[in-house]
Amino acid sequence: MSRIGKMPIAIPAGVTVEIAENNHVTVKGPKGELSRLFPSEMIIKNDGAVVTVERPNDLKRNKSLHGLTRTLLHNMVVGVTEGFKKTLIINGVGYRAQKAGDTLTLFLGYSHPIEMKDPEGVTSSLEGANNLTIVVSGIDKEKVGQYAAEIRSKREPEPYKGKGIRYADEHIRRKAGKAGKK
Repeated sequence: MSRIGKMPIAIPAGVTVEIAENNHVTVKGPKGELSRLFPSEMIIKNDGAVVTVERPNDLKRNKSLHGLTRTLLHNMVVGVTEGFKKTLIINGVGYRAQKAGDTLTLFLGYSHPIEMKDPEGVTSSLEGANNLTIVVSGIDKEKVGQYAAEIRSKREPEPYKGKGIRYADEHIRRKAGKAGKK
């Protein structure tokens, strides 16, 4: 039995979970509304304050979908109550960011600035004295993570000086530079 899949999902006050036909689940909460179509093999039951996910049999596909379905449902509930956020740090001489409306402009040592438009349901903001910290937040964990990864990919951190954009909790393994002559 899947250890994650058999755990019940507690529904906090102010959150409603609606399960339509073909496992189309809609979760509404104080921060917004999320909906997703889950595989029809999974059995999703709403018992008022608790949502449970069951599988019909022990086929390999159903085993793998069991924990995934439960985790995605849990992320939807957490998203509409608390939301998700990822923090990115810009490191490098002359590297900086600006925010104008829903457009994030990155200056990362290229000959041109990089402009990125915030996707729907995701917001980015700048923090810190020199706008060197970018906070990406939203209610959909998948979209928040994807947008943060796209921002990071514009200038990934390099191992010699650590210049680039990294996650706040990411550790960059540093390499030794060129050895000098003796």
